[in-house]
Amino acid sequence: MVGILAIDQGTTSSRAIIFDQYLKPQASGQHEFPQIFPKNGWVEHNPENIWESTIQSCQTAMNQYGETPVAIGITNQRETVIVWDKHTGQPIYNAIVWQDRRTTDFCSTLKRDGLEQKITQYTGLLLDPYFSASKLTWILKNISSAAKRATTGDLLFGTVDTYLIWRLTGGRQHVTDLTNACRTMLVNLHTGQWDQELLDLFEIPRSMLPEILECADEFGSTDESIFGSVIPIRGVAGDQHAASIGQACFTPGMLKATYGTGCFALLNTGENICSSSSRLLTTVAYRLKGETHYALEGSIFVAGAVIQWLRDGLGIIGNASHSGGMAEKADSEQQLYIVPAFTGLGAPYWDSECRGAIFGLTRNSGPNEFAKAALESVCYQTKDLILAMQSDVQFDNKIVLRVDGGMAASDWTMQNIANLLGIPVDRPRTIETTSLGAAYLAGLQTGLCPEPEEFADQWHIDKRFEPIDSCSDSERKYAGWLDAVRRTLSQNR
Repeated sequence: MVGILAIDQGTTSSRAIIFDQYLKPQASGQHEFPQIFPKNGWVEHNPENIWESTIQSCQTAMNQYGETPVAIGITNQRETVIVWDKHTGQPIYNAIVWQDRRTTDFCSTLKRDGLEQKITQYTGLLLDPYFSASKLTWILKNISSAAKRATTGDLLFGTVDTYLIWRLTGGRQHVTDLTNACRTMLVNLHTGQWDQELLDLFEIPRSMLPEILECADEFGSTDESIFGSVIPIRGVAGDQHAASIGQACFTPGMLKATYGTGCFALLNTGENICSSSSRLLTTVAYRLKGETHYALEGSIFVAGAVIQWLRDGLGIIGNASHSGGMAEKADSEQQLYIVPAFTGLGAPYWDSECRGAIFGLTRNSGPNEFAKAALESVCYQTKDLILAMQSDVQFDNKIVLRVDGGMAASDWTMQNIANLLGIPVDRPRTIETTSLGAAYLAGLQTGLCPEPEEFADQWHIDKRFEPIDSCSDSERKYAGWLDAVRRTLSQNR
């Protein structure tokens, strides 16, 4: 049986799913790995943990499947930075994760120097620690001899996809795809290439950077020692772009939201680079066969992570899957708001300094009320993003939101998003569309999968959530959320 191995390297775990030639999942493996928090606002991963959890997940899936896959597709946490020695393969520092805020002061300095407008014009991104460039600059400036070794060509940089490919191919391939590259803040969206002016601004040697390929392309083959056979790597996309592809959002105006550690909504804008007046990001949706499609993106830093916090940080819930049931049992007379700004707030606020807050506590507030408030915070933040998109782009038809990711399995959460937005929410049969998108890209390049138009015709819905709550009730709750956000932001003014 023909199989395609999709590697989904995420923020808190690595997953591998093997799909058959019809893109039906047949086997899987998943392994969590530790999060490292050296200081307030700092988030790191040990690159070896990333690598080991990835290989373990692949081996688990392959053992279940019983046959060697014909191709590999990779999708990954974006913006996370790894720098390693070109000769030994040893990382010179932990991976600095996309959530990390240590470069806030550096970004603020660049803003005061009047550089944000130029950077946004070139990259479509806001000048924020979220993106890779300032993280890479930090490593070069703060790790002994790093800048010198980078200048002499002894160090390599990569986002997680690049690091995995380099190791999977035994150090033979130093490559990335355009969706990952465009999130570094070092690529000019208009050319699709590394921009020398940006490299000079962030003091990054060009020799560190990988070659940029398309999403479905030849990324090299695995070293035989890894899996016991040589497997070609033929598809790569950053997690949110892969999810959009897995959701078959190939037509301008199509919208998806992925609920993982964070939440990310992408709106396909076609071949047009659409600038945002609502502090959304302009990004690459995908590049296939020489054609680039672009998107507007809204990024929520904390979505599923707020449930993880209730479980691991506070011990309020025993399992993330219990949160929906607890929310149903919450006291309807209480209106608790959690603003989960653990590492600042993303779109459309983009405040890296603010920190989380809870409003509306009473003596009777308990685990159920906390679970409800945590899930509702994701719903409210989703509405923040959709309203911002509506102000930037004129929609021809009524919006339908396609959802995926782990939290999309929660009927309670999806129904409340539909209620709050006042639009239908469609959940596909395969909610792990990030892995599906990676598998599709590899299958497309291999010749196993159909062209995008035919693939879109094969997309199937699992359940549609129609809005059922009154508009006035939803607006009242959302107004309370906006007030809670205002109060949270004002703490740091």
